[in-house]
Amino acid sequence: VKGLLCVGSWGVGMDEMTFSRGYQPQQVFAKDKTFRPRKRFEPGTQRFELYKKAQASLKSGLDLRSVVRLPPGENIDDWIAVHVVDFFNRINLIYGTMAERCSETSCPVMAGGPRYEYRWQDERQYRRPAKLSAPRYMALLMDWIEGLINDEEVFPTRVGVPFPRNFQQVCTKILTRLFRVFVHVYIHHFDSILSMGAEAHVNTCYKHFYYFIREFSLVDQRELEPLREMTERICH
Repeated sequence: VKGLLCVGSWGVGMDEMTFSRGYQPQQVFAKDKTFRPRKRFEPGTQRFELYKKAQASLKSGLDLRSVVRLPPGENIDDWIAVHVVDFFNRINLIYGTMAERCSETSCPVMAGGPRYEYRWQDERQYRRPAKLSAPRYMALLMDWIEGLINDEEVFPTRVGVPFPRNFQQVCTKILTRLFRVFVHVYIHHFDSILSMGAEAHVNTCYKHFYYFIREFSLVDQRELEPLREMTERICH
């Protein structure tokens, strides 16, 4: 069974991530191993305030299902944009820490176990679905997402500039592809997660991501199938 194919300054600082009590992120996710430069929200903007609100909810210990809900009176596109950038940073850092263990030799195909294979397609170099190694797929993915986040026509940062009509569809593609990073990491590099003592953090990040995409129906249910059993165990 093949995996389904999906065809200003934004961002947050990873130093503001929320971790499980007693967990020491600096021992696992060294900042010099970030896979891509971190994106930050500009202080004083509405989305920076939304990001702060979301982070405050996380740090308060609220249930993650509650944390992802749209706050009263807020714009849904702003809320989705803030989370897409945040998840990009978090997942980017998780994979970046393991990138040395995900090589052309160890992972010659971007896959999620023997049943799911993900092929890359874009509007430039790979107009037809291409079978690539996991590290090559990841590099293209992070470049692609970074390009979208930095595109003012897709993720506008200026006050009063509306989001494009297809904004949520674009975010669905981004989040679908980011989910595949979780699939690959959990299935092919779980031993690395354990050896770094990062299981609790990665699980929390995954649960936050999962509750968010389900709250707003942003990823097709079929895409979630590779991690269904694990999700039922840790998210229900």
